[in-house]
Amino acid sequence: MHWRAGSARARLGPRGAEHHGKHDHGHGVKPDADKKKLVLALVLLGGFMIGETVAAVLANSLALLSDAAHMLTDTASIAFALIAMTLSTWSSFGSYTFGLKRSGTLAASINGLTLTGLGGYLGYEGIHRLIDPPEVGGATVLIVGCTGIVANLLATWTLAKANRDSLNVEGAFQHVLNDLYAFIGTTVSGLLVLTTGFMRADGLAALVVAALMLKSGAGLIGESTRVLLQAAPRGMDPERIRATLLSESRVTGIGDLHVWEVASGFPALSAHVVVGDHSDPDDVRRQLTGLLDEEFGIDHTTIEVARSSTAPTAENISARGCPPLRGDSPVRIPPEANRVHER
Repeated sequence: MHWRAGSARARLGPRGAEHHGKHDHGHGVKPDADKKKLVLALVLLGGFMIGETVAAVLANSLALLSDAAHMLTDTASIAFALIAMTLSTWSSFGSYTFGLKRSGTLAASINGLTLTGLGGYLGYEGIHRLIDPPEVGGATVLIVGCTGIVANLLATWTLAKANRDSLNVEGAFQHVLNDLYAFIGTTVSGLLVLTTGFMRADGLAALVVAALMLKSGAGLIGESTRVLLQAAPRGMDPERIRATLLSESRVTGIGDLHVWEVASGFPALSAHVVVGDHSDPDDVRRQLTGLLDEEFGIDHTTIEVARSSTAPTAENISARGCPPLRGDSPVRIPPEANRVHER
């Protein structure tokens, strides 16, 4: 499809399109900004995990073993986050025109899957322990649980200072935060076993940990899936964006509007814009890109502008599976197309 967009065509190419993006400042969170915090948390939790695994075997405690398993996923999630931070800094190459910016989203998705899978297994084992509770070393569980609270408080505090706008960093933080809750539950169960002999407390603590893991895992999977399926970023309503674009007096129609997130904190937009025959497409384009940046924080845009006499019909746009043209222009919109958008 070739559009004639007046004076803009000679400078911008045959389609009269402008690609607008401030790549030099970076989108969203700088990928390597929080590496030191993640490395510190990784060393702290990795060392404690080894000691806790030994203690869990000696005390025959599923609650401790579930905490150790959770800490294994914690260290793995932080390691994934560090790798993803490195990969996301790579520039575009070959067919990867955005580089590897979504590696952080993939890492968050993997973290979510490990949390849900491990949570399901621990829930299953916890139910068995409620039915047939084994002997548990309450003193060992209590001591390790208290130590784990201190270690996870330090790790949580470290990651809380990181910029969690990144879904990648948020995934690692959720892992560690859930582990802190798990150690609180483990400590309570150890105290109950030690003071009352109630062995089922160990299984109950494991079930609480499992429920928290399932909740966080489902949240991470849901958020990362939104990015991977190119849903509009949360807080950005495509219809509101459409209305904002149509509020520019020279714009008479908007079609093929897409809003998505390349990676956390990196929103992008593309659209076909129709203007009156006497409007300057290049000037309208500059006005709209500035408006999108100011109102919605979208600075990576691709906007095609055409005068109403040369714009494609709504029927042609819809045939490509794109949102149809909408506006109050005399564009060739067939009767079955969407009704006029009232500004």
